[in-house]
Amino acid sequence: QVHLVESGGGLVQAGGSLRLSCAASGRTFSWYHDGWFRQAAGKEREFVAAIGWNGITFYADSVKGRFTISRDNAKNTVILQMNSLRPEDTAVYYCATGWKTGGVYKDPLNYDLWGQGTQVAVSS
Repeated sequence: QVHLVESGGGLVQAGGSLRLSCAASGRTFSWYHDGWFRQAAGKEREFVAAIGWNGITFYADSVKGRFTISRDNAKNTVILQMNSLRPEDTAVYYCATGWKTGGVYKDPLNYDLWGQGTQVAVSS
């Protein structure tokens, strides 16, 4: 019933910016949290950013000050604005949504649905 579709990935030079979007279709409720994770080739999936049901945001230390997560409730879309990109940001980025309670935003187990991923490549 609910599924997520990411878009906005691509190739960019170091120092550039990208804006990722995650459209949630079939979601008609307000009590949820959304997050972005990424997985580089040969590495484990890692937490990037999250936004709670109340709009409070959380970021991995590696992206603080560079990335911004936001939500457009009218469009049911979650945004990840990525600035000052670095080669180490290269990864497949996944958005996720969840409605569990009592979890931790950076924990992937706190999410119930995942998008298909969008590739981000940053060249030096």
